[in-house]
Amino acid sequence: MKYAVISDIHGNMEALDAVLKDIETAEQADKILCLGDLAMAGPEPAAAVDRVMELVKAGKVVCIQGNTDKMIADFNDDILKSLQSKNEIMANALQADVKALNDEQKDFLKNLPVNHEFSYLNTKILMVHGSPRKNDENIFPEMPMSEIEEMVKDTDADIILCGHTHVPCGYQTESRKTIVNDGSVGRPFSEEPKACYAVLDIGMGCVSVRHKHIAYDVDTASKKLLSRGFDGSDKLAKMLIHATSRYPQ
Repeated sequence: MKYAVISDIHGNMEALDAVLKDIETAEQADKILCLGDLAMAGPEPAAAVDRVMELVKAGKVVCIQGNTDKMIADFNDDILKSLQSKNEIMANALQADVKALNDEQKDFLKNLPVNHEFSYLNTKILMVHGSPRKNDENIFPEMPMSEIEEMVKDTDADIILCGHTHVPCGYQTESRKTIVNDGSVGRPFSEEPKACYAVLDIGMGCVSVRHKHIAYDVDTASKKLLSRGFDGSDKLAKMLIHATSRYPQ
């Protein structure tokens, strides 16, 4: 069974379309696993949510809720003020996205499960957004193994799939757990602006994982984000072309 693992689309339809095409044609994956963050701070939040909704309804995608999905679905003054204290531009993006999405789209985000666990050929797979403990906990490259072990100690899953950081990485723990961060489809934090996703292939007694970096029309995506016009959309648009930091400055 071949699974394509995607996450952190953030409203980037150019990136999502390129990745979905690669999944269908180059990989011919059996199923797509989506780890959340569909809309926020991107060029076309409503279109991205609609696309994932369609794929979920068609049975092609299993999707869980990301931390920004929850922010949009549960939006209130406390959430806004908390984000404003961290980064004003991201707070502006959140307000714009709340206005851009209709009630059906927000309900879809609200009702997504926080995580999802399933098994295939006696391999137990856990889908989370951040970590098994929290949807906004970071699993970055080159972390001490003791920290990783602490994050995953309360799950007996063989494979833990996560996103959130927008930086791909992987770990094999001493407790015999495999952790895969699939990177980001729509807002990769790297000098090279390519969409990233992971391919998980499970056979009899064999499991393989690899990351793929897919070129897409970055210029069009950046122009679309700039045209949204909220305060800071210009800086977010530039981050699609070159991003090495988490938040726009």
